[in-house]
Amino acid sequence: MLALGDEMAKALAVVPDSGCIIYLHGDLGAGKTTLTRAILQGLGVNERIKSPTYTLVEPYVLVNESADDSVDGDSSGRMAYHFDLYRLGDPEELEYLGIRDYCSESAILLVEWPSRGEGVLPAADVHLYLEYAEPGRLVRMESAGSLRGQWLKNIQF
Repeated sequence: MLALGDEMAKALAVVPDSGCIIYLHGDLGAGKTTLTRAILQGLGVNERIKSPTYTLVEPYVLVNESADDSVDGDSSGRMAYHFDLYRLGDPEELEYLGIRDYCSESAILLVEWPSRGEGVLPAADVHLYLEYAEPGRLVRMESAGSLRGQWLKNIQF
């Protein structure tokens, strides 16, 4: 999951001004949060990446790795949001959370348990399906056909 997350981050970094909505599907313990952490770390998040199980969403400012002074932690201003909707009682709760405010053109949204927000969540650009497969995991990646999901074809894994 860590290696895949790193490769996905590299592919996402190629299109720095384009956001993306990624739905992560899978059973409990399938690796959704691990994969999300790896993607965020690959995109330059250096702070502790917490699971939003109880908060529903955790925001992260991405570090501009292409900037000359990125060593100093220069922020690109691009945001990533990690949603975990497992404990969401009703999809309408996303309206109270201000879901539309998170959906800027350049933001990356990583959404665990997207079926719990059905009808309120914006459409996905990419779907990731995670399954148990001894001795590891099986991951199926699907672009939803939007231009914002085209980075998926750049993954070398």
